Order: sequence, then C-alpha cells, then structure tokens
Amino acid sequence: MDKSTVTQLNAQLQTLIGSISELDEVSIEQIQKRLDFLAKPQGSLGQLESLAKQLGGIQRTSSPKILKKAVLLMAGDHGVAAAGVSAFPQEVTPQMVYNITRGGAAINVLTRHANAEVFLTDVGVAFPLEGDIIHKRVANGTQNMMEGPAMTRLQALQALLVGAEVAEEKIRAGYNLLATGDLGIGNTTPSSAIVALFTNSSIESVVDRGTGIDDAGLIKKRHAIEKAIELNQPDPKDALDVLTKVGGLEIAAIAGSILQAAASRVPIVIDGFISTAGALIAAKLAPKSIAFMIPSHGSVEVGHRKALAELGLDPVLSLNMRLGEGTGAALTFHIVEAALLILEEMATFADSGVSESN
Repeated sequence: MDKSTVTQLNAQLQTLIGSISELDEVSIEQIQKRLDFLAKPQGSLGQLESLAKQLGGIQRTSSPKILKKAVLLMAGDHGVAAAGVSAFPQEVTPQMVYNITRGGAAINVLTRHANAEVFLTDVGVAFPLEGDIIHKRVANGTQNMMEGPAMTRLQALQALLVGAEVAEEKIRAGYNLLATGDLGIGNTTPSSAIVALFTNSSIESVVDRGTGIDDAGLIKKRHAIEKAIELNQPDPKDALDVLTKVGGLEIAAIAGSILQAAASRVPIVIDGFISTAGALIAAKLAPKSIAFMIPSHGSVEVGHRKALAELGLDPVLSLNMRLGEGTGAALTFHIVEAALLILEEMATFADSGVSESN
C-alpha cells in the first residue's frame, strides 16, 4: 500500500468532512412561522412541514427551491457472492447495468415519472462495461470478506472520494436535490454486516433474504457475515475500518456522495437498505451529515428499520419495497416537492378568510 497516497486521500476526506456545517436555524424559524399561519391546524401536515423546514435550513432561505433532481446510482460487485449469499449469479450485475442504460429498469421508469435523471457510476463492477455510464472503477469488485478485508484502506478512500466527486460534478451542473441508489449482486450481505456492527445487533436480527434466497441461502448468508466479522474484527468506532473490512465499493461511494451533498448544502434522499448502510458510514464519519439526509422508504429488509433508528430518521414512505436502485428515493422526490408546494401555494388564514382557532 502506498502510505503517502493513503495519507493524501485521507486528508482530502477530512477536508470534506470539515466543510459540513449546521442547518440555518433562522430560515427554519421563518418557515415555521409561515407554516403556522397557513389555513390549517398547526403541524397537521406532519412530515411535509418537517421537510419544508429541513430544505430551508439546508439552502439557508425561507423560500427553498428544487431546480433539478438526480439519482446517483453506484454499482459494485462483492467477492462474498462466491459464498452463495444471493439468489442470482454475479453476472446479473452488468446485465442490470445495461438494462438501466437502455432505460428499461424500475429506476428509469420512476425517475422519468419524477422528472428526474439517473446517473450510473461503475465504482467496482467485476466485469468490463461499456456505454453511457460514469467510469470510476476502483477495483473489479471487492475481495471475499470471509477470507480477509473486503478492500484495502486505499480502495475504501478512493471509493468514498469517487462518490464525492460524482456528487460534486452534478451539483455544479445545477442538480440541487440528489438521491442515492445502489446496484450489485450480494450487496445486502456487507450492508447487513455494517448495520449489525453500528447498531450492536445480532446477525439474525439484521440479515434478511435480499434477492429472495431460500432457507439454506439465508443460513449461508448469516454464516458468511459471522465469519467475516470474526476474522476481520472491524472496529465499530472506526467507520473507515468497518468499510474496509466488511463493506462495498458502491457503499463507500454512496457514503461519499452523502458527505459531498452535505458539504455543498444540498439535500440527499436516502434509498433503502444498502443506501442506508452507506448513510451509516457517512454519519459515523461526519455526524453533521445526517441533517442533510431525507429518508425515503422503510424497506422490508429486517435490518433497515434498525439502521434508520440508529440515524434517528423516520422513513417518508412504507411500500413494502426491497429493490434498491434508488427506486424508493425517486418516489420520495414527489413528496419533497409537495412539501415546498405547500409552503409556496397554500393560503394563510388571512388570505383565505378562514377563522383561526382561539
């Protein structure tokens, strides 16, 4: 390992983390006053009101606007797939990549419906890829975490900064509402390991069937995580150590994109289980980044609610989904925009002639 490169990249990461600041309380208070004067019982629109205030605090204005929306979909493969932890072979990852580039995947449908765009980045797919994707591959997938660390510390840092770089590029292009997305066979296995470690939970309580594995596959998956944690001894107090030993390249990139969004004061919608594992990495690296996260939906993966609880976040939607790709986040774009429309278009008690309660 090139220690000087690791030192340099770690310095870049620390600079990024150090640039994340708090939400603007003045803007939040101004929006709260506006919400309280709208022709409705105070607080009656629940999370819509919370979202409006969050966006104002992020953008430092009492009139937040959404200009362009993008799902940043990170793709990577996992060496632990060799242990039979998925119902699908690893060859499905590039097949899904090409389905997305052709516009035929669920995420394509839902981003079109939300008037948003999807940008797919190859952070660590195990197969050669061509076409209209962002080529930022750090490695040809991770190593099998049952036999040693999933990646080197250098690779973890590189993947984190790839995510940050992609997010920064889109923010500079005018996208001011981002979302996370993931793609990669076997990625619920490292995600489960990350969630188990950061929530101090048993493996059984956070590991689910992912792509639809049978009972035998579920046993294999639990065993794989147990063995990886026992062998690698990741330190839950060191997010980079956890990421290196039992994480994924696309999970790292998701975390990096969240950190960059927070540093750039751009809200980022967190998709499902894998994305929330990335959000946990980001949060442990930079606790202030949580304020810039918008949780999308509650996945049916059993560990997802524990992961969200660790972040102190309540999902906006509950649709029994478990696909990934950013699908839940794309649906949540509509809710975020609805929150701002309430703020912009609803009449006040005075405007509407409705009497305020005493």
